Amino acid sequence: MKIAVITGASSGMGREFVTQLDAAEQFDELWLIARRKERLEELQPLVRAKVRAIALDLTEKESIAAYEQMLKDENPEIAVLVNASGFGQFTSFASTELDTLYGMVELNARALMGMTYVSMPYLKEGSRVYQMGSLSSFQPVPCINVYGATKAFVLSFSRALNVEWKSRGIRVMAVCPFWVKTEFFDRAKKDDTISYYSNMYEAKNVVKQALRDMKRGKDVSIHGTAARLQVFGVKLLPHKLVMKIWCKQQKIK
Repeated sequence: MKIAVITGASSGMGREFVTQLDAAEQFDELWLIARRKERLEELQPLVRAKVRAIALDLTEKESIAAYEQMLKDENPEIAVLVNASGFGQFTSFASTELDTLYGMVELNARALMGMTYVSMPYLKEGSRVYQMGSLSSFQPVPCINVYGATKAFVLSFSRALNVEWKSRGIRVMAVCPFWVKTEFFDRAKKDDTISYYSNMYEAKNVVKQALRDMKRGKDVSIHGTAARLQVFGVKLLPHKLVMKIWCKQQKIK
């Protein structure tokens, strides 16, 4: 059984991966993972493949274990794995609840790594893994600092794993978008700490770019000229100056 596994599939980037992957490739089933099962089931009329709606909270280790048991029971071929679950919060470190910070690390980094690990035996030659990073993967970001740190983990982990798995014929790519119009902001924006959004992109275009970049053999996908220019600049400038510019844009003292 050939499947695609997509976490965070109920909204945003994950949902867009569901529809675009289904349109581009034939799967026997789409294993869609999120906390809201009803939102996953709503996707069935939009895709050709059979949807298996799997309600799991990936911040809990037991959920990773439950997914692993499903794989053992079904023994599918995972043609595509998309780790799109994640969240952030736009406030200072001191103003953020510790449980929220723990949750960010657990979902954005630990769960992504865990889902990749337990999926490993079911990835075959030609399989592809998309890991959701961020433009903040490339620099320290005051007032989004823990979120940015988790995305830096995603970038480093994914690029290194892509090299490790080259001999197996398995591709791993970090998807690192700029600001994207999704429900992410409903949870992330708590106050006016972050108020300047220089460029805002559509999820459908970010995913379209990611699918194209995977075919081109890239290990990082960055959509948009402004985003690429920022990454280029961050590589050249001292991070102290980069953070100073960011704080000036956001009026962070």
